[in-house]
Amino acid sequence: MRERLRPLLIGAALVCASFTASATLEDPPPPVAMAAKHPDISRSVTKLIEEFHFSRPDLDNHYSSAILDRYLDALDGSRMYFLASDVASFGRYRYELDDRVKSGELEPVFEIFNLFRQRARERVSYALELLQTEPDFTIDEEFRFDRTELPWPVSEEEMREVWRKKVKSDALNLILTEKTWPEVVELLTQRYENLYKRITQLTADDVFETFMNAVAQTMDPHSSYLSPRQSEEYRIQMSLSYDGIGASLANEDDYVKVVNVIPGGPAQIDGQLKPEDRITAVGQGEEGELVDVIGWRLDDVVQIIRGPRGTVVRLQVLPAGAPPGSPQRIISLVRDKVKLEEQAAKKSVKTIDVDGQELKIGVITVPSFYQDFNARSRGDTEYMSTSRDVARLIRELEAEGIVGLVMDLRQNGGGHLTEATELSGLFIDGGPVVQLKETRGNVQVLDDPSPQEAIYDGPLVVLVDRYSASASEIFAAAIQDYKRGIVIGQQTFGKGTVQNLFNLDRVMRGNENGQLTLTIGKYYRVTGESTQHRGVIPDIELPARVDPTTVGESTRDTALPWDRIQPTRYRADYDALDTAIEVLRSLHEQQAANDPQFSYLVDEIRANAEMRGQKSVSLNLEKRKAERERLEREHLARENARRQAAGLEPISSLEELDTTVDIPGEILLTQAARIAAEMARIQNGERQLVTMGADAHARVEPRRQRSTVNSSQ
Repeated sequence: MRERLRPLLIGAALVCASFTASATLEDPPPPVAMAAKHPDISRSVTKLIEEFHFSRPDLDNHYSSAILDRYLDALDGSRMYFLASDVASFGRYRYELDDRVKSGELEPVFEIFNLFRQRARERVSYALELLQTEPDFTIDEEFRFDRTELPWPVSEEEMREVWRKKVKSDALNLILTEKTWPEVVELLTQRYENLYKRITQLTADDVFETFMNAVAQTMDPHSSYLSPRQSEEYRIQMSLSYDGIGASLANEDDYVKVVNVIPGGPAQIDGQLKPEDRITAVGQGEEGELVDVIGWRLDDVVQIIRGPRGTVVRLQVLPAGAPPGSPQRIISLVRDKVKLEEQAAKKSVKTIDVDGQELKIGVITVPSFYQDFNARSRGDTEYMSTSRDVARLIRELEAEGIVGLVMDLRQNGGGHLTEATELSGLFIDGGPVVQLKETRGNVQVLDDPSPQEAIYDGPLVVLVDRYSASASEIFAAAIQDYKRGIVIGQQTFGKGTVQNLFNLDRVMRGNENGQLTLTIGKYYRVTGESTQHRGVIPDIELPARVDPTTVGESTRDTALPWDRIQPTRYRADYDALDTAIEVLRSLHEQQAANDPQFSYLVDEIRANAEMRGQKSVSLNLEKRKAERERLEREHLARENARRQAAGLEPISSLEELDTTVDIPGEILLTQAARIAAEMARIQNGERQLVTMGADAHARVEPRRQRSTVNSSQ
């Protein structure tokens, strides 16, 4: 997954401003030039990278070539502006950028950008010309909208053909929403002018930030440079005291994409906005006009999504993975503060019927690893934290008579490391939880900080997905390594690195220099294996709702590799859990094969995968209508088959669906609860274990069999 621009969190309460664009094509602005402070910042950033980055890189010609490619990708990842000859001409700088970033001689960086801006002016001018004539939508031809793996066009003729099809595709997408041709012309004229205006409004600091990010992210995807303006935005993000919708956004091609949804924010509470969704239009209030934001500058989209607490903002959203022109949905959100209490872990109980026996399974959903640091600093003994809240919920669930527990960490992107170790301590009887290796090779072992025994030793299932990252992976790995429970779901994100923030004003003893986030360490499991890149592999896999080829650390070309260090000494439970996992996997497969709800889930995931796999679309209006109708019919048929199996009334239209209910997510959670129920029966000796490949039957002994894993292994 290519990350072209740093994500922005939608938050702070700023007055909404309307955004208007005027054509600036006739009078191009003067070239952007390097600022006086940029050479010093470049030299300082380079020194910090070489001294403190975990990989201890020596910026040489290899890095220089990679930096150039990343910078060009940041400017024109869609291959729709530069010609192949332009890119070839930049080859004279391919093995110079390492020396230039060290010396601060960055004139080529601005030369490349100014040519990019000139090419943008030429492309947009041509696009506006094309709008003077309505295209013929009866011709059978296709537009390749995903051009990230294609070469740059070799001639003006080839580039014009790309733009002809792009304009025709954009127009067709609007016609499919029942816009007339004059309305299409008006909307696309504004969109293309906005696109060019967004580029012309980029300042010297913006260009410098883009290039320095190309440098930093050539080291790894989590290192980054923020300009002074974006440093202040970052400070607002981290304060968790803003009004907004609670979503982190980034530009990708012409779209504003949702990077993640912040726990405790309006978007997370509403439940409809998902990571990888693309925002195509924004409206103010319940009735305000939806303003097309495709091609807008990210900051401008942020500006109109923000607003006073209690006001409504409407987002028009193209679902994750859907090709351009697919049906979109409108989401209304009430701006509000991101509330710490809404981030809190929550409990529920699922009753699972296993062979006529109804078993209660507790579910604790943990959206993030949080801690109310301010309350703790004030001496408040009842401060909120993940581990304290989960401990309370476990006691409440046990009082309700649960026989097993599911810890739901799906879409949990991490948080406080101390909370990950504290939470692990609720389920193990002490010992190391995670190891941290720093740049200079020092290894620190972080132990379970709570001296008391585990507060819960019953059947335990940890449910994860591709968005479970960082602290979530530390917890899941500890549970897996101690053989305390089983991990099910999807391979996790694989974010096993540690970052440190360098305030460049302090480093350089000046002002307005920005900040550098640098990867300075890696996390390792007690087994010595890293969670980096590989993540945590579940003991039992469930159907993947998230495409692992587009989401996760392994999709980033500069991700640090997986490796291992010495294991630490820890005591793992060996109570036939490995055999139990094999039996649970077999029982799950048997049950799922005859479960219509599970079949619906598999079919829905398959349909979404097919849609995500599209890289081109037809430019024939009738074919596009027929394709849309086919997809809607198939979706409706899948939904009604599911409803019939569940004893629900069928629906006649997809518009009747309650989009706030995550049906596939609930099906996965039910599967997790069922596995926990079967696990409870196994541990209670109510189900015999058949050793794979043998005829002998075995029963599980009491759980407290132990084996010490020694660091000398």
